[in-house]
Formats: sequence, C-alpha cells, structure tokens
Amino acid sequence: MPSHKVEMSTAKPNPMDPKVKDLSPNEVFEKKDLVQLVDVRGVEELQGELGHMENITHIPLDQVGSRLGDLNKDSTIVFICRSGRRSAAAASFAIDQGFDAYNMDGGMLLWNELNLPLANK
Repeated sequence: MPSHKVEMSTAKPNPMDPKVKDLSPNEVFEKKDLVQLVDVRGVEELQGELGHMENITHIPLDQVGSRLGDLNKDSTIVFICRSGRRSAAAASFAIDQGFDAYNMDGGMLLWNELNLPLANK
C-alpha cells in the first residue's frame, strides 16, 4: 500500500463540493500504482457491466465511515464510483477526517468511455 502523498496535476474543484478535487481518469490511470484506489460501489456493481479497476480497495459507501481506518492516512486516496457522485461524498468525508483524498471525475462511466483497462474484462 502506498505511503506517501502524490501531486495531482488535473485536480479541479468538484461542482457539488468545492473542497473535493476531481481528477481525470487518465491521471488516475497514470498514477494508479502511487495512490490507494477505493471503489465505493456495491458488490454487484463491481461485477456489473462497467467492471472495476485492478488493485482497488472495495469499501461500499455506507461503510466508509466505519472503515476509513483501514486506509493509510499518509498516502493519497482516490475514491471511485459509477459516475462520481458517491465517490465525491466519500472523498469529502475523508478530507474532513484529515485524509489526502480525491474524487475520480466521471467515475467508471468515463473510465469505460476512455477505454481504460479493467480488471475483469
């Protein structure tokens, strides 16, 4: 598990929560081995048509509050969901708890649109 913070060049304010910064899926892909990837979708969604990335930590959104301690506070965390709404909420909560957290813009919908690699396809 990564144990350092990573500089993100595509970070821009999330339209729903300006304290959350959105990252482009391309940058997430480029830096995937340097950050913790946390997918907050349900189990059925991970196996669904949008698939999931390799080397994710799966923490459903309703468990983020109780499982944030499972994550390394010294590293950069990128939250992921289907479209970017749930992961923005998770990132906001993590930021409030002192984590270096980001949201992946567009979620797995945009990841798939950009034809980035999936673990299960």
